[in-house]
Formats: sequence, structure tokens, C-alpha cells
Amino acid sequence: MTELNSEQDINLHPQNEVGVVVQQLTGAEGEEQAEMFSDILEEAEPGTVALLLEALPLDERYERWQQVQFADRVEVLSLMRADPRMGILRQMPDSEVDLLFAQLSPEDLIEWSDYLPESYTDRALAQMGERQRQHFELYNQYDENEIGRYADHQMLVLSTKATVGQAQRFFRRIDLDCNDNLFLVDEQEHYQGTVRRHDVFRHGPEQPLASLLSEDSRALSADASLLEAAEALEHSREVELPVVDDEGGLIGRVTLRTATALVREHYEAQLMATAGMDESHDLFAPILKGARRRAVWLGINLLTAFLASATIGLFENVLAQVVALAVLMPIVASMGGIAGSQSLTLMIRGMAMGQISGGNLMSLMKNELGIGAVNGLLWALVIGAVASWWFNDSVIGIAIACAILINMLVAAAAGVAIPMLLQKFNQDAALSGSVILTTVTDVVGFFTFLGLATLLFL
Repeated sequence: MTELNSEQDINLHPQNEVGVVVQQLTGAEGEEQAEMFSDILEEAEPGTVALLLEALPLDERYERWQQVQFADRVEVLSLMRADPRMGILRQMPDSEVDLLFAQLSPEDLIEWSDYLPESYTDRALAQMGERQRQHFELYNQYDENEIGRYADHQMLVLSTKATVGQAQRFFRRIDLDCNDNLFLVDEQEHYQGTVRRHDVFRHGPEQPLASLLSEDSRALSADASLLEAAEALEHSREVELPVVDDEGGLIGRVTLRTATALVREHYEAQLMATAGMDESHDLFAPILKGARRRAVWLGINLLTAFLASATIGLFENVLAQVVALAVLMPIVASMGGIAGSQSLTLMIRGMAMGQISGGNLMSLMKNELGIGAVNGLLWALVIGAVASWWFNDSVIGIAIACAILINMLVAAAAGVAIPMLLQKFNQDAALSGSVILTTVTDVVGFFTFLGLATLLFL
């Protein structure tokens, strides 16, 4: 086994280096693994430690977890997925859990509570002071898709009556992540505007701070969606934006770092949802738990497969007489599935970015149908010609060409319509859309191809 004994080996920042260390760590056992992990802890960032712990089987994971310094444990757990985090918490003695919870900030607990059992959330709140509990309740009133839930209350705030000198002392004394601005509030804690750091240090200390308010000051509504907030921050060219409630009260800020993490988690969730899974799932989830989670999705897929099979069964006579049809059927379904998934992916991205509405839906439908018609005609001719040559039968070529064209047109229309219908019924298009689309393209493709073949051959 290769030992982790050089400075290059424990430089874990590049992703490929993390993969190398995971291979070395999982290949070691017992004391050798413990020594290797100890060396890693001296060099690695908390995020890397979290990744490495998640890559270990459950029994080894907890052994290595016990090597993590207490001061680093909250940050490491915060950077882990919910399932492996909960697995570690369940293995820890109650006394250690309470000590850990005493180190949690309201922001940490908000993020954890999305997947934390209520009993654990109550235990964590019991370790907090009154002001921290108030912050938690403030953020907890917003749901998981609203930016107010994830606002950071560590920010620089002064009264509109403050001077530039007070602001200068604030900036020199307090070091925060992504902190280029200072927010001004009135006596009721209502947001009044933003003052930029570079303006503060360009003026005399006696000047009123309110005179330096930025003309393009803007704030995010606490009930804005996570993606709306991230997009607004991106377009603002700021590294932080204030978050206000319905009455204009300043409740926190969103930084570029937070926005980036939220967007990454959102798209990871979308990716996992296409397989009926959740981004919180553990790589080494217990077998029965993992099987139970996936069983429902497999059952849904089985029902759709039976529907497609039943469609094929309707044309048993023609299949028995023309064996070539069975060889060509997967091509029809596959071409429709790919064409539909392209439209579906485009729609899901547009919906996530807020670009799809009733006003442009028909235009988008016409555009996708146009693309489907052009590609459908092109590939229908190609596949029809190949099939005619392959089986020396022009009738088969005509049947599959027509089926390809029809199925790709239906796929394009379904790729646009399905996510809109699912959204109307408050269903996740990323989770259910691909299964429904596959069913549509399979059934339409098989029915069209075999139906045409029946008319032409029988």
C-alpha cells in the first residue's frame, strides 16, 4: 500500500488529489489508516475531511470521525450530506452530542434542521442562548426554498445617524467573509441603504455616513426563491446583498459564497431527482434503508414498462410474421426518448431560472416542434434508407421512417408540456418528468411503428 508521506500527497485541494487520497485511505486498514488520516487532518480543509469521511464505510467512518478535533467538528459535519451527518450523530454519546450542539450557530441549525429529527433540533435549541433561539425562529419561518431561511446575520450594520469614523472602526475591527458593504437601518431596524467600503475610507471621519449611501442600493426579499436570490446577486456585481422581510426590516445578508453553494446544491438535487433520489443520501447508506428508498421508483418504472409491453402485445400477429420489426423497435423508442429528453432538459432549466411563462410557452412549443420536425425528417430518411437496405424491404423502411418522424414530433411536444403540467399540479418536473416522457415516447413509438407495419403487411 502507498503511504501518504509527501507534501504533494496531502495537498488535497484539486479534485483529482482527493480521489487519490480516497483510494489510499480506503486501501489502508486499522492503525495504518488511522495514522494516514491523522496526517490528512493536519493539512486538509474541513470540506475535504467531510468528503473523505463520506467515502468510508460506516464502521470505518466513525472511527476516523473520532480523530477529528472537537473545534473542527461542527464545520466538518455542516459540509457533509445530511444522511452521513445523521449517522455520525446517532453513534455519538449523548454528552458529546450536547457539547457539539452548544457550538452550533442558528445558521448551522437551520441547515441541519431540514433533515434533522425534531428531537435533535429541540436538543440543539436547548443549548443556545435566547438571542440565538430568536435568530433561529426568525429564519425558520421561511420554507426550504426561500432565501430568508438561509440569511447570514453576521454583517456590518449601523444607524443612519452614524458617522464615517464609526464605519471605519467597524471595518478595521471586524473581519467577515465577503464583506465589502455596510448596511444602514433606521430606529425600527428597517433597511435604508448600503455604503461601500471603498467610499468609507475616501471620506473624513466626521462626515455623516448616510451621505455615502449608494444610489443603486438594493435588497432581496426574504421570501424570494434561492435561485432568484442567487441570480440577483450575480447580476448585481456585489459580493453580498441584504435580505429584508415584508416590512423592510433587515434580517440578514446573502453572500456570494452562500449563493454559489445554494445553486450547486439545487442542481445536484435536480440531478439526483432524475433517478428518484435525494442529494442528502449517503454513499454507504444501510442496505435496507437504501433499498426501501429506491423501491418506490423501481415500482413506478415497472408499471410504465408494463404499459409499453402491453402496447407491443397488441401487435403480436405482425411481430410473429415480420421478425425484422422486433430488431428495429428499440431504434424508434430510443430516438424519441433522446429528442424528448433534450426538450425536457431545456424546459426544466428554463423553469428553474424563471424564464418560462404563459406568454412564451406557445412560442417555445412551436420552436421545439420545428426542431423536432427538421431532425425527425432528417433521421427518418437516414434510418428508413438503412432499414430498407438492411432487410431488403422498402416497406419496412417506410414504416420506420414515418414512426421516427411522428415519435420525434410527439417527443418534442411532450418535453415541453410535461414539466408545465407537473408544475401546475405542484409536482417536481425533474423527479417525475423523465419517467413520464419515457413512457410517452415508448408507447407512441411502438404503437406508431407496429400499427403502420400492421397496415402495410397484413
